[in-house]
Amino acid sequence: MILVMAGLWWTHGRRGNAGVVDVAWGSGVGLLSVFYCVFSFSGDPTRRITIATLAALWSVRLSLHIWHRVMTMEEDGRYLELKAQWGSNAGAKMFQFFMFQAIAATLFSVPMLIGAASAQAFGWLDITAIFVWIFAISGETLSDRQLQKFREAPSNKGKTCRSGVWYYSRHPNYFFEWIHWFSYVFLAVSAPFGWLTILAPFAMLYFILFVTGIPPTEKQSIKSRGQDYLDYQKTTSAFFPWPPKRS
Repeated sequence: MILVMAGLWWTHGRRGNAGVVDVAWGSGVGLLSVFYCVFSFSGDPTRRITIATLAALWSVRLSLHIWHRVMTMEEDGRYLELKAQWGSNAGAKMFQFFMFQAIAATLFSVPMLIGAASAQAFGWLDITAIFVWIFAISGETLSDRQLQKFREAPSNKGKTCRSGVWYYSRHPNYFFEWIHWFSYVFLAVSAPFGWLTILAPFAMLYFILFVTGIPPTEKQSIKSRGQDYLDYQKTTSAFFPWPPKRS
């Protein structure tokens, strides 16, 4: 992952769009998960196939979605602001950022490693994981498609999406992405040290709520949409889907 991110950092320096780091993060987690499942010979074969399939499908969907955004839209405002803050040190600071993402991708793949090594027979917890995964990925896909359809309409330029699941949450895509990580907890909990996998969804929740998710996204949304987004903040839940308040 360090080598992959280093190569992408060099590519980013030539092409100028740091959004490729998000593509590589999802792809990296997926590839590491498949690698673990192929070579964890002591693990239950059915569980290994399940983990590899779920992680790969999640990775492909997320990576293609972000790649389409990188190729068709301007560079994410969060990265533009970071580069502006860093000034002449932007190249070195961005390299550090890419290396942090390499470490993060590796750490977030640990639940799949633990699950793939479990010799416990495939059971009801694993089936529960599949249903959690289907629910989460369906919700995330729906969120992304509704937002993309809204953005494609020229009449919506400068406006905030309030339709579909975006009526109930300002960040439904983040919410369903968070739910998705519990599926790997169910798949790994039967393994030795499986209880450690609960740290992954809580770490993801922390990053979404306080670091790389909602705070910088909302800051950019206020810059681009102004009062319209401020009104949206007053009425709509930031994360958990909930009926909006009266304006």
